[in-house]
Amino acid sequence: MLKTFQAVKTPSVECLLNLWAQRYVPDLSSLSLHSVQEAASPTSRALTTAKLKDNVLDLNCQMAWIQTKNLYSYIGNILNLSEARLITQFAFRVYKKLLEFYQHHSLSDDALLNAGVEGNSVSEWGSLVINELAYALEPILMVFQEQHLASKDWRSLGFMTTQLNFTNKLIFKKLTSFEKILLTPYLKFIEEQVAMPWHRVCFAGAKYDLGSPNFTLVEQMLPTADEISLAVYCQLVQLLPNYRSRRGGLNEPDVTHSCIRDLNMFQAYLWLCFLQDSMEPIEKELLPLCVMVVEGVGIKWEMTEKWCQLLADEVISRVNPEQKALLLPYIHQMQQLFFEQRGRLGFIRDVSF
Repeated sequence: MLKTFQAVKTPSVECLLNLWAQRYVPDLSSLSLHSVQEAASPTSRALTTAKLKDNVLDLNCQMAWIQTKNLYSYIGNILNLSEARLITQFAFRVYKKLLEFYQHHSLSDDALLNAGVEGNSVSEWGSLVINELAYALEPILMVFQEQHLASKDWRSLGFMTTQLNFTNKLIFKKLTSFEKILLTPYLKFIEEQVAMPWHRVCFAGAKYDLGSPNFTLVEQMLPTADEISLAVYCQLVQLLPNYRSRRGGLNEPDVTHSCIRDLNMFQAYLWLCFLQDSMEPIEKELLPLCVMVVEGVGIKWEMTEKWCQLLADEVISRVNPEQKALLLPYIHQMQQLFFEQRGRLGFIRDVSF
């Protein structure tokens, strides 16, 4: 979730912002310099934008909503027509803004020339662009967030994330191989920015000095988020090879994508709580969202608890003893919150799980 806050820039914040932005830097290693120059040129970006804009984009958003609605069709009164229309309109506005931004933020000549060497210029360019994109989209995303908070229905956030996932897939089908490489980081950013508090994690670092134990821990772990998510996901597949939700088995591509994305979301909330020295973000935001998903997609609550346990074990295995002592209180509180929620939901442990 986004939240309005005073964006104080300190060396620690700048450091975390740069690490966060690295998640969305395009991987140009498989392309020749000529291919990159051609695909990333203003002309090519304009053609990509024109191909996806307006009628095609509007149709993709509407088709994605139909797919989202079908996924949740077994739930009575999912969202009324007015709410559904607002979500679709919101998605259209987000993608329209994204494409406008994409068109006008071409890779610099220096970045292109160094793309095949070390990629440093591409990384620096990516950091700048992602931070600018976050601020460009913030007004639109805040409006959506205010709408779903006003309705007091956390399902709308879950539906929005699903809709963005489906829309990204539909857009992806219309892209050339070169366009996919350049545009995929933007699409990934959109899907994550709606539900993940990475930006808030970065600004929560404002009260820490560079080199302080808490800051160093987050600085060390932030770049490994995808690696940790993949490791936990592989453990889940091994432990639960026959597990299925309404979206399918764990090995199906859509479920794999959603699992890794959501494991990243859990990590973002853990680091936010750690830097803020408060479990409120998990208790007030992540936990209600998980309840909605469990009830909406047919996931057993024991799966969520196992998910937390494996994630905690994987994170702890990557820190030193001093860092472990700092982190364990937050890990234990997170696990306790999910354990207590099972009782409130009236679930009884499934011994066959």
